[in-house]
Amino acid sequence: MRDPVDAVFAALADPSRRFVVETLAARGTATPTELAADLPVTRQAVAKHLAALRSAGLVEASRAGRETRYALTPAPLASAVDWIEEVGAAWDERLGALKRLVDGGGSAGA
Repeated sequence: MRDPVDAVFAALADPSRRFVVETLAARGTATPTELAADLPVTRQAVAKHLAALRSAGLVEASRAGRETRYALTPAPLASAVDWIEEVGAAWDERLGALKRLVDGGGSAGA
């Protein structure tokens, strides 16, 4: 991936990974076994989803004895939200210019 934001969007493209993110946001932490109990996939599939989320920086793992618990790390999500807001603002400017042009209020300028 060329950009951390790209990695976030790639990781969140899968609905199972989005479910994992939502679950971790609500619960705080969970094991792969706990997550698999709520998904129609195997524990091994959940482990692969967690690896993709970890690669994107969206989750972190901590070990306690034989148990590995995962927690959400929201900073990469904030970067993705910032990107969405920047793109949205640019479109708002362009649509505003188009509206002014259609309404006869001046040139589009964009």
